[in-house]
Order: sequence, then C-alpha cells, then structure tokens
Amino acid sequence: MKFLVRDRLLGIGDDYWIEDERGRKAFLVDGKAMRLRDTFELKDQQGRVLIDIHKKMLALRDTMVVERDGEPLATIRRKRLSLLRNHYRVTLADGTELDVSGKILDREFVVEYDGDLLAHISRRWLRVRETYGVEIVREDADPALLIAVAVCVIHLAEKEREED
Repeated sequence: MKFLVRDRLLGIGDDYWIEDERGRKAFLVDGKAMRLRDTFELKDQQGRVLIDIHKKMLALRDTMVVERDGEPLATIRRKRLSLLRNHYRVTLADGTELDVSGKILDREFVVEYDGDLLAHISRRWLRVRETYGVEIVREDADPALLIAVAVCVIHLAEKEREED
C-alpha cells in the first residue's frame, strides 16, 4: 500500500488529505490550531477520528502521543544515546518498540520492528516536489498508525530544527 502526503501543507491548523496510490482520498490530517499543544487528528473519508496525535506537555524531551478511541497507542520521541540525530523510537502501548531512522527532514526514512521493514517513507519515487510517499510494506501493519508515526516524526524533527 502506498499513500501520498502533500508535504508543503504539513502544519498546525492545516488540514490536508493523504491519498492512496490511485489518487483517492484515504485519510484526512486535521491540524488543530489555537491549542496549547501541537494536536492533529487522523480521520477516515467519512470524518471519523481514527487516531488522535498530540505533543506531550510535561516531558524532558519532545514527545508525541498517539491515541485511538481515547486509549494510548504509541509514544514517539528521539532515541536517546544515539549518534544518529535522525533516529526515533516508537513505543507501543503493549511495550513493543519500533525504530524510525534515516533522513527525516529529507523525507527518506524507514519504520522497522525488530529489523523487519514495516514502512518506507520516500520522495524518490514521486515527481511532485512537495509530496512524499508512505509505502506500507507488511500487509498486517496498521496503515493509520504508520502514517501517524511518519507525521509525528517529521513534526518533531522540524520542531527540533527550528530550535537549533
């Protein structure tokens, strides 16, 4: 499964559609403006909220929290003690950990579980400059969760770059 994200629209308060590889609207990212913390909702085509994404308020380092139906699903933060600046850890509610690594700001990175590729995020196979793709590699993977992870990691990396 491949999804297309219009990169130039990514931001708080911006709403944008993520399309499938056939150009059909698949997910709406609804950026919530005028909030104390960075907040997004990932919605389906009918407007139902699939995933809530928000920045954790009290944390030593920037952390994004992903929830489904009000229940914690994942926590995303830059990996500690990593020599790579572009390395993030996703801790799922059940304790499972996913690794995200690559050139985050260039939109060239992967999401892995225990060395297995789950998703590949890339601009390489697209012609439209402000667009990147999210390719879900495993059929048993949760597309909404992996898209939320990509949105969070890019958001955290951009926030970190602004602070430097």
